[in-house]
Amino acid sequence: MNPAAHPPIPAPKRPIRFAATLIVLRDGPAGLEVLMLRRAEKEGDQNSGASVFPGGGVDPQDRLLHERCQEIDDAAASRRLGLPAHGLDFYVAALRECFEEAGLLFACEADGRPVALDGMADEEIAALRATTEEGAESLLRLCAERGWRLAADRLAYFAHWLTPPGMPRRFDTRFFVALAPAAQQARPDGRETVEHQWLRPAAALDPARGLRLMNVQRRILEQLEPFDSAEACLAHARGLQEIPLVMPRRAIGEGGLRAVNPEEPAYAEIGRIDPEGEGHGRCELADGLAMFLSPRVLRVTARRADVLVNAYLVGGERNEWALIDADPGDPRHRELLLASAPGPVRWILSWHDTQPRHGECIDLGGCRLRVLPRGFLLEEEKLLFIGESVSAPDFGVDDVEWLAPPSGFLLRA
Repeated sequence: MNPAAHPPIPAPKRPIRFAATLIVLRDGPAGLEVLMLRRAEKEGDQNSGASVFPGGGVDPQDRLLHERCQEIDDAAASRRLGLPAHGLDFYVAALRECFEEAGLLFACEADGRPVALDGMADEEIAALRATTEEGAESLLRLCAERGWRLAADRLAYFAHWLTPPGMPRRFDTRFFVALAPAAQQARPDGRETVEHQWLRPAAALDPARGLRLMNVQRRILEQLEPFDSAEACLAHARGLQEIPLVMPRRAIGEGGLRAVNPEEPAYAEIGRIDPEGEGHGRCELADGLAMFLSPRVLRVTARRADVLVNAYLVGGERNEWALIDADPGDPRHRELLLASAPGPVRWILSWHDTQPRHGECIDLGGCRLRVLPRGFLLEEEKLLFIGESVSAPDFGVDDVEWLAPPSGFLLRA
């Protein structure tokens, strides 16, 4: 049981870019289908080769297209996204990126009819997309010349995700859903996207299909799977009252570094010990794993009767340690724990012992461990080591923020 190294000095925070993604839906023979694009293989692209929904970064010039948006203004868009202003930028970016990457244009003619690209020559469509790729200013001129209005009102806000800390590039992304425009065919641009498929969500998720799915695409496909039709999904999205921000974190599991979603047991602990995503958190516990939860606390996990249990070594400035052991009855287990200690173990504590007494404090050197009726409180970290169920915590103290249980990960009190 070699303890994991102390967390390194955090790297500088990476800038976060705003982005928008459009999940395009249609009804196929078996029900709802979603448009999936395969990104081109590119060195340095964290999504290289992945199957994604059309989308990309918000451009400051997207604001120029507010005047060409149909039936929705910036105030309404901002309210829907929970922003003070500039919410319509995300709608515009989603529409613009969808046309650039997938060749689907959500727009209306001057008389209100949907733009029908299928009636145009391939060369004309290619020229339109090339103009769009020049930026929002060029798209604005194009819309003005043709009398087009962007059909922003056809988009329904669906999800809000933030790339985990520690990733090379981070995006604060708003996801929208919309029904595929009639009289138009999806056409990857051949540079950013090289292939497209219309798939049932379950088919896209099927490992046998072999799609490379990023965490967010996988989770959104799982959300889409229950809907029988595109209209049902769109109605659901329009009825959502609050859309929470979802920010996964990164941690080490059996297969290496991976995304950990908020509902997973390790999520809160990872945020506490590795807020910048440097990769020294764990999302799976294992027999023999010893890891620092802070410079003062080392957790040692071991298998006891087919159950993984935790013991904790708590120390301070003098490098004298207290061992908190849920089950002190196994001498071999105790020896393994003592061997994991970074320094001499002066105190051996258990929830089964009557000594030390309630209210007493153990001075560890720069920090104190207070004895409570149902646990031991590391006062400086507001961390309570508990030895029983936490279903109805009532510890008789107010200054507890974290719980260290006899099995599993740290919990918020």
